[in-house]
Amino acid sequence: MAKRDYYEVLGVERNATLEVIKKAYRKKAIEYHPDKNPGDKAAEEKFKEAAEAYDVLSDEQKRQRYDQFGHAGAGGASGGGGYGGGMSMEDIFSQFGDIFGGHFGFGGFSGFGSSRGSERRVNRGSDLRVKVKLNLNEIAKGVEKKIKVKKYIPCKACHGSGAEGSNNTKTCDTCHGSGIVTRVANTILGQMRTQSVCPACDGEGRIITRKCPVCSGEGIVRDDDVITLNIPPGVAEGMQLSMSGKGNAARHGGVNGDLLILIEEEPHPELIRDENDLLYSLLLTVPQAALGGNVEVPTIDGKAKVKIDPGTQPGKVLRLRNKGLPSVNSYGTGDLLINVSVYIPETLTESEKATLAGLDNSPNFQPQKTVKDKLFNKFRQMFD
Repeated sequence: MAKRDYYEVLGVERNATLEVIKKAYRKKAIEYHPDKNPGDKAAEEKFKEAAEAYDVLSDEQKRQRYDQFGHAGAGGASGGGGYGGGMSMEDIFSQFGDIFGGHFGFGGFSGFGSSRGSERRVNRGSDLRVKVKLNLNEIAKGVEKKIKVKKYIPCKACHGSGAEGSNNTKTCDTCHGSGIVTRVANTILGQMRTQSVCPACDGEGRIITRKCPVCSGEGIVRDDDVITLNIPPGVAEGMQLSMSGKGNAARHGGVNGDLLILIEEEPHPELIRDENDLLYSLLLTVPQAALGGNVEVPTIDGKAKVKIDPGTQPGKVLRLRNKGLPSVNSYGTGDLLINVSVYIPETLTESEKATLAGLDNSPNFQPQKTVKDKLFNKFRQMFD
């Protein structure tokens, strides 16, 4: 199922300011919050959808890529080999809790809700950025690539827990396993309750009594990892895709970061890319331009035959439909545009000079007034 437009999800205009976007997201998040809609899967999906939309539209660079390339540019193309797989509830609460004031409130209300306010903190691994070079053939068809990266992975000795053995952790005595500490103060407005991350366990709710000697209690080690990338067709230079959960592993079994893939495009020896169109400069000889015939031009798939009409003029552009690159959003395929040039030899033999001199006196080799007027109009348009 195709994803909805992010602006539509939040109910804002495409030129909405960050403040408007933030307010719209807060309204949607409160409306579909799991605490307010217990057991309602549809509400939970809308809650996640709104968070994903806010994640993109609140970030200037992500929003710019989304406006230009749609969901694929923001890392959310449907069918793109794993990109934009959605946000988990842990991601949402850890990233956007500040919009609701974090763990702070009056009386019994706290942050996202009383049930969420007592959850333990979940560590999140950092994102990892890689560059991938692609040629035009790979861009046209999409490609699967395997890359080796150095990153943090879960420690195999302790399975990411950070503890040596299964019985070397205990519940935090300060927060009693909740991960947060609560302070209550009497004010003129009544009791004010504030909650903050437990300083003893760093919000995890447990203490490691005997650390793993391999990872020193971190639960992660730095090592090589082979990742399979599925690049969708139609990507472009500078576009950034993302793979959820393929970044650095988090401490103590938390949520992995994302892998950010920056696309680099290798130049083609004969073709030039112009968005989804491809450009080729065809150089004809004088006899070819005058007599016409068939010539071969390069394409992404190999060669294509093109018919040259007799009397073809320099500057004429021939178009081969659907021989360009596909749109990353599946909105069609570009064309191959062939710009015709005519080669005029710089040196001639005496016999060649005599032949051309004889042709110069022929009426057919004299440009007609209509041709002169057409060329003059083109020349004048350059200065308008």
